[in-house]
Amino acid sequence: MNLAASGAALAAAVLLAACASAPKPPADGKDFLSGRLSVRVEASETAAARAMSAAFELQGNEAAGQFDLSTPLGTVLAQARWANGRVQLATSQGTREFANLDELTREVLGEPIPVAALFDWLRGRPWPGAASVPTTPPAEPGFAQLGWNVSLARFDEAWVAALRDRAPAVTVRARLDRH
Repeated sequence: MNLAASGAALAAAVLLAACASAPKPPADGKDFLSGRLSVRVEASETAAARAMSAAFELQGNEAAGQFDLSTPLGTVLAQARWANGRVQLATSQGTREFANLDELTREVLGEPIPVAALFDWLRGRPWPGAASVPTTPPAEPGFAQLGWNVSLARFDEAWVAALRDRAPAVTVRARLDRH
């Protein structure tokens, strides 16, 4: 799959139709994030560079949640839901199940994205499920965790960026809506 379609499907995926078997996570404000998301996977020896950009809504937590990707006009590209050890991705091409969120992102983007950690990273803090190291000057404010460097240099402007340097390099950027 190409990343625009797949990414729309990941991002979309990590993320259309409602899946009756996966319960909808609670929609309280503290467990809800939205904005614009872009993902870029650099070229490797076996694959061309891939990139995608979409509006997103992320709700729930690492145990039970939903991640929707949409066009700027609001058309849902993909929806990932997870709960009770089940991970489902729904797109216009149908619904698929995955063993976990890393497998879903690996299938859609060709590389795993730590979705469980995103809930915290997008809030400007390390994920409590793994060790982290704060960056030190002259590096941008942020931290390193799970092999990713998370930049909080523009967090005051609602921007978060995460870069995985290991080949192929992956960059995830999010511009959060202020609620």
